[in-house]
Amino acid sequence: MDSIVYARSAPPVNVVTGLNSFPGVSLSGASSVQRPNLVSGVPLWIANPNVAGGKRINKAAFTTPTGAVQGNLGRNALRGFDAVNVDFALRRQFKLRERLRLQARADLFNLFNHPNFGSSVNYMSSPLFGQSTQMLGTSLGSGGPNGGLNPLYQVGGPRSAQLSLKLIF
Repeated sequence: MDSIVYARSAPPVNVVTGLNSFPGVSLSGASSVQRPNLVSGVPLWIANPNVAGGKRINKAAFTTPTGAVQGNLGRNALRGFDAVNVDFALRRQFKLRERLRLQARADLFNLFNHPNFGSSVNYMSSPLFGQSTQMLGTSLGSGGPNGGLNPLYQVGGPRSAQLSLKLIF
């Protein structure tokens, strides 16, 4: 038996306005660098059973500063979702002859099918602001020319299994 347990704390989320407050430079949407002002006394996260992870960032907790200035919200002031993944392998080796063996193996990835969500949409001008729109395995890349591994094999992907036989001589 073999197992791998992967656990990580929640990565930071850098909330930005999504607006371009610097004329002549393309810095809008997810590329925006302008941070909002924090509204005191308003919760940063609100529970919502209809979104991934059961919570989303509260848009009412932020206001857009006027002009080309940074707001008072610090960089990476919020945290996203943590990740937990357990992979498990079971194998058995059979001796067929003196120098010939057969190994049977079953690998289970994300054994408990724990949902792991990607980062929340961080720019306030988006209609999906504050919600995670992807599973963690998909948000890390789609493989091929876009980079990353296939989402099925990434940490945070869905439960999957593979069976294998190996002839050792």
